[in-house]
Amino acid sequence: MHVLLYNLSLFFYHLGISVASLFNAKAKLWVEGRKDWQEKIQRANLSSAKRIWIHCASLGEFEQARPLIEKLKDQHSKTNTKITLTFFSPSGFEIRKNFEHADLVLYLPLDSKANAEEFLDLIKPDVALFVKYEFWFHYLMALKQRNIPSVLFSSTFRSEQIFFKWYAGLFRQMLQSFSKIFVQNNTSKELLKSISIESEVCFDTRFDRVFQIAQNRKQFPLVEKFKGNAKILIAGSTWEKDEELLAQCINENVLNGYKLIIAPHQIELKRIDALQQRLKAKSILFSELREENALQAEVLFIDNIGNLSSLYAYAEIAYIGGGFNASVHNILEAVVYGIPVVFGPNFQKSEEAKELIDLGEAFSVSSFDELKNALTKIVGENANHGKWKGKEFVAERTGGTEKIFNYINQVL
Repeated sequence: MHVLLYNLSLFFYHLGISVASLFNAKAKLWVEGRKDWQEKIQRANLSSAKRIWIHCASLGEFEQARPLIEKLKDQHSKTNTKITLTFFSPSGFEIRKNFEHADLVLYLPLDSKANAEEFLDLIKPDVALFVKYEFWFHYLMALKQRNIPSVLFSSTFRSEQIFFKWYAGLFRQMLQSFSKIFVQNNTSKELLKSISIESEVCFDTRFDRVFQIAQNRKQFPLVEKFKGNAKILIAGSTWEKDEELLAQCINENVLNGYKLIIAPHQIELKRIDALQQRLKAKSILFSELREENALQAEVLFIDNIGNLSSLYAYAEIAYIGGGFNASVHNILEAVVYGIPVVFGPNFQKSEEAKELIDLGEAFSVSSFDELKNALTKIVGENANHGKWKGKEFVAERTGGTEKIFNYINQVL
């Protein structure tokens, strides 16, 4: 009965997104991208001694998988190991469809018994890796039936999740099908143990990724010119509510002596233009930044993608968006540079956010007044030469990639 309900839910999901694709660009990419997937695999010529399949839901999960993929490709280059990388969401696939360390990048076909069997027949993986929260019943059952090792990594679990409900038989079955589960903390390990599922604690691979980026970050001479002798607050992955609070900070001159860099989560020029019109300070787009105008602006809007993780290096304070939506975005990209971070109230899904708040390295705010107080406190600490310990926090938690890599080598 549970499998039937699962299949029905996927059927109606596919029906709904197919209808939505008629008028929604993202839904259209989801549908169109899954067409002719068999031919795409056949054209990829995956014949090799070893094959690894890695599946990510979207871009965030890809960033968690990236250091592992790069290490696998580098260490197994002599054996010509082939890596297949799949995505569920267009926001991951469309940005990373040409990722140089994967031999094949494609959308994961919709989860069904027939698709799972055919997909595995074509890619013939020796090991399958799933990042964080990806649970697809038919794929996991097919892997188990074929005795192909499957690994879940960088995952976290909370007591309110469906796995720990009395009616969660199907979802527990999916968890039980994994050969190995790496979780980020002891809380997750104990929760899984309470339902008789073993796991191993291993730090999130994102710590390795952000540490790696910081060591090899991009340089932006024009941003240095924009900064001049000022200090910088950089707001990354912002949404409308975040930008509303930041605009008020700018207009009320809360951060005297600071310039702002704002990198919206979604780059919509109309929205950026509307925000520019609300600001009392002079602003400029990154694409318009030149040697002769860089010093004149007080606010810089980043109208491109892929540079935020390096841009944080120019800041003394970071505001991370998403905390007024479902969850705060990646705070580690900023913390690794040893700067304090501020974000909205919805951070409970981020383990590092909770830890950093307890350590006094991060601040959660729910209103303009709270944001103003947090920034005032941080500015005071900076003026008193306060030492922020985010860089050490990240460095102490690296090594997850190596642990997972060693396990994969054992089962290959």
